[in-house]
Amino acid sequence: MSIYADEYRRKLITPEQAAVRIGQGATLVHGMAIGEPPALLAAIAQRVRVGDLEDLKVFSLLPMQHAARTILAPHLLDKIHPFCWFVTAYDRDLVKKGLNYFVPNEFHQLPRIIRDFMEIDVTVTTVSPMDKAGFFSFGVVNDYISTAARHCKQLIVEVNPHMPRVFGDALLHVSEVDAVVENAVPLMEAVPAKPKPEAEAIGRLIAEMIPDGATIQLGIGGIPNAVCKHLENHQDLGIHTELMCPGMVHLIKKGAVTGKKKTLHPLKHVFTNAIGDKEMYEFMHDNPSMESYPVSYTNAPEVIAKNDRMISINSTIEVDLLGQCNSEYLGGTEYSGTGGQLDYVRGAFNAKDGKSIIAFYATAHSGEVSRVVPRFQAGTVVTTPRIDTHYLATEYGVVNLKGKSTRDRALDIISLAHPKFRDDLLKEAQSLRLL
Repeated sequence: MSIYADEYRRKLITPEQAAVRIGQGATLVHGMAIGEPPALLAAIAQRVRVGDLEDLKVFSLLPMQHAARTILAPHLLDKIHPFCWFVTAYDRDLVKKGLNYFVPNEFHQLPRIIRDFMEIDVTVTTVSPMDKAGFFSFGVVNDYISTAARHCKQLIVEVNPHMPRVFGDALLHVSEVDAVVENAVPLMEAVPAKPKPEAEAIGRLIAEMIPDGATIQLGIGGIPNAVCKHLENHQDLGIHTELMCPGMVHLIKKGAVTGKKKTLHPLKHVFTNAIGDKEMYEFMHDNPSMESYPVSYTNAPEVIAKNDRMISINSTIEVDLLGQCNSEYLGGTEYSGTGGQLDYVRGAFNAKDGKSIIAFYATAHSGEVSRVVPRFQAGTVVTTPRIDTHYLATEYGVVNLKGKSTRDRALDIISLAHPKFRDDLLKEAQSLRLL
């Protein structure tokens, strides 16, 4: 280990020394979500704050509190130009004000976009401690950062002993790194909120559609959490997912998920990033059944389709009477992003005995607004086209749109709406010549 330990020590510097390595006008990519390197981001922001660094272009995806308090702090945005590949609560207001520029993408294509269409000066991310062979692990964050780490002029990693060591295609050798900083701080945690009663109903309906031995993908939020709750008595489920969440780990511990029947990576729980709590991170650490891969692999529709009985479960904001799903626009502005929804919608449907399910609450604003709408407002983005939509689910039921006429699709979709909106939706369907 001595040769790698020596190289590690030669590259070990302080966060402040690392920040000095970033030049004026540089393009910087940082690890997303739990991969945000807090010490590095704080040191970079401090250089900007004192006027020592300007015209910095920052690319983020799913920024959380470390980025929000440092490089995305509003008072620094006259010297930092932020770009995001997904819109979340931390940058939603910035996007609305034109202070953060959204870059549309399908998640599985993002590594190629980074590799073929970008010039990155600096990549910074959190990694797990180096092992005796000189390898770090990207930990719970792989997605695009493993590509950005290898297609940049300078790679700086922040070693955190709390970051789990993860297997799969998730290793990074010390020889690939330009500088190392150390920072022992607890990882950010995201504890799932208690599901709404409607989510419980939807979760029960969806769980009934999932056979034993299926491989599942879940998005994030109350509905996926409720689905997990109702899968506890299933047998030999597998996981091939974009996001590993506490609900999935709970199913592994309960024995409902074994991976024995998987046709791709049997006995392995495959993901590209993970967000959860300390208990989940500890379970993932040094666990050979957990495998992380770049999002160009986990989310590639052709890879997803290799999983027999693949069941994809995602959510949306609203659905129109044609079966189009808007999962990213709200109130006339970008609210979220395409993410991996379309990747899994297409991949799951093309799998043998696969199903793509998009679930949503029938109403919003305490029941005053229907999420089933006749047509989208002008300018609204379609995340999942009508030709791709397979199953739709609300607390009022589940419908399959594949192979059905526009008339039958409209009637099925209306059946998912709250009863008080159905008469008006029927009238609108007639005016649209769907009935």
